[in-house]
Amino acid sequence: MIKVLLTKDEVAELQELFKHSPQRAVRDRAQAVLMAAESRRRGQIAQDLCVTPRTVQRWLNAWIEQKEAGLEPGKPPGKLPLLGAKLASRIRQWVIDGPAACGVKFANWTHQTLAEQAGRVLGIRVRRSAMGAFCRRHDIRLYRPTYRYLRGDPVRQATARAELAELKKGPIRMRSYS
Repeated sequence: MIKVLLTKDEVAELQELFKHSPQRAVRDRAQAVLMAAESRRRGQIAQDLCVTPRTVQRWLNAWIEQKEAGLEPGKPPGKLPLLGAKLASRIRQWVIDGPAACGVKFANWTHQTLAEQAGRVLGIRVRRSAMGAFCRRHDIRLYRPTYRYLRGDPVRQATARAELAELKKGPIRMRSYS
């Protein structure tokens, strides 16, 4: 049995919470602490509040450790994401290197192909929508490969420059397609 000893101020504070709190969970917890202070057993308190004795025990321990803050219900932790922040740099590198460097026979990355790549390499099954949300959250932008002037063949670039200069010098010629 957990002994709960309350001062007059704490009793008044708990009664105020019980009467005026907008959250039912806080009212139930405050009532459980008040009942325990009156030497009621956990089983009786649990039966009156329609909860398990273990729940009452957790509420009373929270009151003893944290006082009023312990009566506030916490946010449930939820499911951990399959794609953690630690993987952002690795997936970003896949996008930068391109699909061919990763052994994928596609011209461009899509969220679907990235999700499939994560399944093959990392053993993580995720949906296309989850990969899209992950990429937006970590500012990973899929892009289409474009022609880069610096990567081009210098001989062909010089030839193209000369042809453009010739075209700009001469008069505009109208071609007839008859």
